[in-house]
Amino acid sequence: MSLLARLPSVRGKLSENVPLAPYTWLRVGGMAEALFMPKDEADLAHFLSSAPPDIPITILGVASNTLVRDGGVKGVVVRLGPAFGKVETNGLRVTAGAAALDNKVAKEAAKAGIAGLEFYAGIPGTIGGALRMNAGCYGSETKDVLKEVVALDRRGRRLVMPLKELGYSYRHSTASEDLIYVSAVFEGHADDPAAIQARMDEITAKREQSQPIREKTGGSTFKNPDKKQSNGRGAWQVIDAAGGRGLKVGGAMMSEQHCNFMINFDNASAEDLEKLGEKVRFMVNKTEGVELEWEIRRIGERL
Repeated sequence: MSLLARLPSVRGKLSENVPLAPYTWLRVGGMAEALFMPKDEADLAHFLSSAPPDIPITILGVASNTLVRDGGVKGVVVRLGPAFGKVETNGLRVTAGAAALDNKVAKEAAKAGIAGLEFYAGIPGTIGGALRMNAGCYGSETKDVLKEVVALDRRGRRLVMPLKELGYSYRHSTASEDLIYVSAVFEGHADDPAAIQARMDEITAKREQSQPIREKTGGSTFKNPDKKQSNGRGAWQVIDAAGGRGLKVGGAMMSEQHCNFMINFDNASAEDLEKLGEKVRFMVNKTEGVELEWEIRRIGERL
């Protein structure tokens, strides 16, 4: 029996054997056994409540910080579409769908005179991904402005969870990996829209100057290490000290511009990229005595 034959009927789009590389910023990876793009929250809830529990379900955003392995992803990959991308403001609060781009949330908050969300202008992903990993940059994190999230569990039940239930720490949440976030509520503080926009422009300029944003990349490859272990150095600094800047494996390379960014510079495979990352981790551990943890999410099967 095919996988699709075991899945419930839906109002959204459900397809079999779909290449995932075009959906990822690194432009690598194999196929999804099935790809589901729900029409709305009710469609997703119905699917989750009706799908056989033995079928794996993986959520995929815009994959700005995701490496899909060459063997593809078994089961169903869920990708949220426009119905999950709305952003609304009310007073000092911003309600955003999980598929809303972080940059869009920052812009809408700025227009409404809501400060505190400017850092999202420097994160190239969606709110769903930001919620999963407590995304942040330039001294601010998701947990600093988040009030609550709405999520669906593996059985399609709707959960409204306040910040304290997400167990956030640096680039980590203790919330169940099975949860699919559908929206979130943020709260900032009042400020002049022009002043907020100026700070966002500064963040954008810094990012353009320091990061290879026009390349096929996946954002920061590794989390910043423990400061005591690294003597206060960030991930890029220990990578640089270990000789990782410009390092290549196949068609994959650590950026010359920012050596904590991997680049698919010449038709790299996912295996090239993952091997490069592991080589960097080995070099940094051997020469600097620092254990780097992946920040890029790696999903799927190796060939």
